[in-house]
Amino acid sequence: MTAMAETAELPNWVPDHARTYLAHVIDGVPIRELARRSGCHASTVLRQVRRCESRRDDPLVDHALIRLGGLGSAPDPAVRRDDEGDFTMTMMTKVPDAPAAGAVPGDALEGAEALRVLRRLSEPGACLAVADGLDNAVVVRETTGDPVRTAVVSRAVAEAMALRDWIAPALRGKVTRYRITAAGRAALKDLMAEAGGARSSVRSPFGVAESPLAVLARRRDKDGARFLSADLVTAGERLREDFELAQMGQRTTQNWDAFLTGGAQPGPGGGPGTGPEAARQRVERALAELGAGLGDVVLRCCCYLEGMEAVERRMGWAARSGKIVLRIGLQRLRRHYDETEGRLSPPIG
Repeated sequence: MTAMAETAELPNWVPDHARTYLAHVIDGVPIRELARRSGCHASTVLRQVRRCESRRDDPLVDHALIRLGGLGSAPDPAVRRDDEGDFTMTMMTKVPDAPAAGAVPGDALEGAEALRVLRRLSEPGACLAVADGLDNAVVVRETTGDPVRTAVVSRAVAEAMALRDWIAPALRGKVTRYRITAAGRAALKDLMAEAGGARSSVRSPFGVAESPLAVLARRRDKDGARFLSADLVTAGERLREDFELAQMGQRTTQNWDAFLTGGAQPGPGGGPGTGPEAARQRVERALAELGAGLGDVVLRCCCYLEGMEAVERRMGWAARSGKIVLRIGLQRLRRHYDETEGRLSPPIG
C-alpha cells in the first residue's frame, strides 16, 4: 500500500469507479465497507470494481490505474470471498512490458491538455494512436492521402482521458487507435464553455467545426487537381500544432500579430523540442519568415481557424482571392520547414 493509493489524495479528475477500485484493490478496503461509505448496496460496489477490472484490457486504462495506484507493475486481480463472505480482489499476475509509471497529471494540466486533444479528436477522421513503449501519443487525421499528424499528447494525459471514458479503442495492436466517445464530446463542450469564459481575450475560437484548411484541402482546381497538396496541408497543420502547444505554456496572452507588423522579433532557436517554449519559438520563426500578408492569412486560417470570407473582409481583399494567398503562404511555410526545421515534425516518443 502506498500514499498514492489513498483515494483522498487522488486528483479530482479521477472518476468514482476508479476510486472505488483502487480503494479496494490497493488499500484493501472491503467491499461492504466501501458500500457503507457510499451509502449503496455491496453488489453495486462490486459491479463498479468488476467494471473497472474488465477495462484493464485497454492499455491506457490499465496503466492509468498503475500510475494512480503507485505500482511498478500491473496486477491482475481475481475475485474471491473472504472468511466473512465479502468479495475481495487478490493480486495474481503481472503484465510485462508496461511503460514505467510516471507522474499523474494534475487537474489543471489534464483539463487544459484534454481540451486541446479533444478538439483535435472531434475533427472528421481523427483518432489517437498509442504505440507500445512510447511516452507520447499522437492524434492523426485520416485523409484521402497520407494521415496528417495534428497533435501530440503525453501518455499520462491520454490515460486519464481513457479512464474517464472520453476515448475508447477502435483498433487494437502494437499501435492502438482510439476514437472520441459521446462522453468525450460532452466533456469537450463543457471544457470549451469553461475556456471561453477564462480566455475571452484570446482570438482563437474554441469551436469544433472542421478547420478552413481541411475544407480547402478537399477542393479541386479546374484541372481536377487538389487545390492544396498533402505537403501544404501538413505544413499548415504543423504550424497549428506548434501554435496550440505554445499556448499551453503562456501565462499571458501572446500577441502573435506583433510578428507580422514588425513589432517583435523571434527568439533564438530552441531546437526540435516539443515543449511549449520550443513550440513558441518555432511559431515565431515561421511567422517572421512569412511576414505581413502571407503570415496574416496563414495565422488566421491555420491557427485562429477563421474562414476565408472572414479573412478577405478583414484584409480588404477581393472575394475568392484569399485562398490563392493562403496557398502561396503555405508553399513558403513548407519551404521554411524544409530548410530550417527539417521535413519531419519533432518526434513524439
